[in-house]
Amino acid sequence: MTNHFDKEARNWDNNLTHIRRTEAIANEMLKHIPTKKNLRALEFGAGTGLLSIALKDQFSEIVLMDSSREMIKTVIEKLAKNRIDHLHPVFFDLEKEEYDGKTFDFIFTQMALHHVVDIEKMVSKFYKLLNRGGTIAIADLYTEDGSFHDFDFTGHKGFDPDYLQGILNKSGFIEIKHNSCYIIRKTDGNEKEIEYPVFLIIGYK
Repeated sequence: MTNHFDKEARNWDNNLTHIRRTEAIANEMLKHIPTKKNLRALEFGAGTGLLSIALKDQFSEIVLMDSSREMIKTVIEKLAKNRIDHLHPVFFDLEKEEYDGKTFDFIFTQMALHHVVDIEKMVSKFYKLLNRGGTIAIADLYTEDGSFHDFDFTGHKGFDPDYLQGILNKSGFIEIKHNSCYIIRKTDGNEKEIEYPVFLIIGYK
């Protein structure tokens, strides 16, 4: 899976779907970010940093975590070019390792969780990495038929948000809510347009 994203890293930002999806998700997440100073955030599966850059003015620091080395290389170059110095890319596989850095006030992710094998374990890690009163914000696909990915994919075919809410509850998150936030449109081999809706689920520690 990492090899796929390594190959896509350099051209990722040229895809208008990625740009528009990020804009929509960022606008929804903005509604849930506390208006406090010195908030520290983590983006899991940050890729080229599109979402973190869209939200950069809301936080004093954002750690951009990704397990694709080429994605991290790309975002490092982008941040340097744009002179953004409070966003910090980190090459790290949270699925396989324990992160021992500082904790966070806000953890967010877009379209990354369905690539994770053990969802309960990952959600538990998010909970441990959040400060008391912190927020989790997950944007991902609703359950789909498996046609969304056009490469060898072994993750989850989206999620029922109620199922994901149950996992968040089990890990200790409270006041969980979710809503639709975007629709991805793709054309199949028969030139038929298929819609893949995306939800945003919010929870608090």
